[in-house]
Amino acid sequence: MGNTITVRGAREHNLKNVDLDLPREKLVVFTGLSGSGKSSLAFDTIYAEGQRRYVESLSAYARQFLGQMDKPDVDFIEGLSPAISIDQKSASRNPRSTVGTVTEVYDYLRLLFARIGVAHDPETGERLVKQTPQQIVDQVLELPDQTRFQVLAPVVRGRKGTYETLLSDLAGKGFSRAIVDGETVELGGDAPDLARYEKHNIKVVVDRLVRRDGIERRLTDSMETALALAEGVAEIEIVPGKDDPDTQAQILTFSQHLSRPSDGKSFEELAPRSFSFNSPYGACSACDGLGTTFEVDADLVIPNPDLSVDEGVIQPWAGGRSRYFARLVEAVCEEFGIPSDEPWNKLKPKQRELLLNGGVDRKVLVKYKNRYGRSRSYNATFEGIMPYLRRRRNESESDSQREQIEGYMREVPCPTCDGARLNKFSLACTVDGNNIADICNISIGAAAKVLDGLQLSDRDLLIAERVVKEINTRLSFLLDVGLDYLSLGRGAATLSGGEAQRIRLASQIGSGLVGVLYVLDEPSIGLHQRDNAKLIETLKRLRDIGNSVIVVEHDEDTIKVADYVVDIGPGAGEHGGNIVYSGNVKGLLKRRGSLTGQYLSGKKCIPVPHQRRLVGDNVLSIRGAREHNLKNIDVDIPLGAFVA
Repeated sequence: MGNTITVRGAREHNLKNVDLDLPREKLVVFTGLSGSGKSSLAFDTIYAEGQRRYVESLSAYARQFLGQMDKPDVDFIEGLSPAISIDQKSASRNPRSTVGTVTEVYDYLRLLFARIGVAHDPETGERLVKQTPQQIVDQVLELPDQTRFQVLAPVVRGRKGTYETLLSDLAGKGFSRAIVDGETVELGGDAPDLARYEKHNIKVVVDRLVRRDGIERRLTDSMETALALAEGVAEIEIVPGKDDPDTQAQILTFSQHLSRPSDGKSFEELAPRSFSFNSPYGACSACDGLGTTFEVDADLVIPNPDLSVDEGVIQPWAGGRSRYFARLVEAVCEEFGIPSDEPWNKLKPKQRELLLNGGVDRKVLVKYKNRYGRSRSYNATFEGIMPYLRRRRNESESDSQREQIEGYMREVPCPTCDGARLNKFSLACTVDGNNIADICNISIGAAAKVLDGLQLSDRDLLIAERVVKEINTRLSFLLDVGLDYLSLGRGAATLSGGEAQRIRLASQIGSGLVGVLYVLDEPSIGLHQRDNAKLIETLKRLRDIGNSVIVVEHDEDTIKVADYVVDIGPGAGEHGGNIVYSGNVKGLLKRRGSLTGQYLSGKKCIPVPHQRRLVGDNVLSIRGAREHNLKNIDVDIPLGAFVA
């Protein structure tokens, strides 16, 4: 392969039969007026052709999943490497994606906490310890006399597969029963038909016993068998008595791994999935791992408090949308003496509270006339407007109805996990005094310092050394691209295009790929000059490890450090699409026909206005702004002015 990328006859969009030779393994900047054709050449021609050739090199079977890519309007391109585009699109719209998951730092954190984390009881804070089979047996023997129970071995917990071989092997070992997804099945016969891509739970019935004197030896043998089958975990299912058949069976979980010293209560062994908010083993059950819940907002339910109940002050039930709710509210007002013709803001607080949140035990008599004019009545319970909306959203299977109800709700941090996304047990696990949410909720700069200064025992250090090194390496890449102010727990959907692009850039550096063509779209956008210098060093590092880097950019500093500059213009749209200059930066500064060169050399400049507009008294007032990393900001922004 030669030392250049050769482009001949590029005519994509507004490009005018462009011929160009670009040096490989260099930092190349495409610059020029907006709309001059920079992106058309960099992304829609060079990158698109590199991507198309890669896809065409795959088998026909693989290509069917990637779709067909159109060939750019170009005569030919030579010297292309596998191409990667890093543009300014948002990292992800998935509410479960965070900075930590996108950069894979969170995956390493999960591994770190699973291997050396110190587990505590989420209720008492007591440190958990491991227990022996004999200690487990002693706890089972504390059950009341004549208690009937089964010793179970949970061999499959929430995993996908058909498990035909496993069930057959269990039958061969002499086990006769298993509980598969809650149903008891006989082993040795036809295996149950399990869906391959659905998660299943399989528990082997090791023994059935009744608590009485003399069962200790048999119980010990059965418990050791169950622990061996299920990798240190066993369950005791207390079977309801004949006199109480409707009582649900009680499950006691025991583990050789973790238990509470004070009473022997067992807990799940720590694993990476224990810290995954996308797994039922780690996610907060209240918010399903999202960290936020929807809560009904009284201001949205009652947007105009100057109206009365009769005038439709209750927005979800206003405008004659439902005669049922109109009659019900009318009956409530009549029953509790609430004046329905009074404006909402004139009602007593208790009256407003009753309508919003209910709390009334007794039923109210609803009266109405049917279509034939006959009087009818029935008794109904009024649960309150806000509880009704909350219940309807949770029960509804219609996306459109859920969206309609969410119009009266606000997204708030989950009150159970306080926005941490994980369950209490996972959050009770610490490394050097910090749980995983503590590290994810502080800035990346602060997290890097915490992880770099971990005080670990020799054993833990030996276990965690490589994991901590990988985490710190990835965090350093994020710091190098000026993202020290973000937190690992920040939602990917809340990032700006520039932030998302720099995260992907940091991830590419961490991958260590060489011989690749990278095409970037204005990575300096939104950056302070201090951080811009770090970004430029990152681009140089990407080049120095053996990659070709093409950057579409307007930033002066980035243009000046480029190995090669391509100025496209001279104008925008139909007036652009030509190569005004290609070569080193010194030549660009001397090029008379280049607007970019004239501004860089100082021959042209943007004049500072001699007189500025006077700022009036009208302002946009913001009080107590605390979104993301804002610290209770109060600010007044003048209206009718250009504010930077």
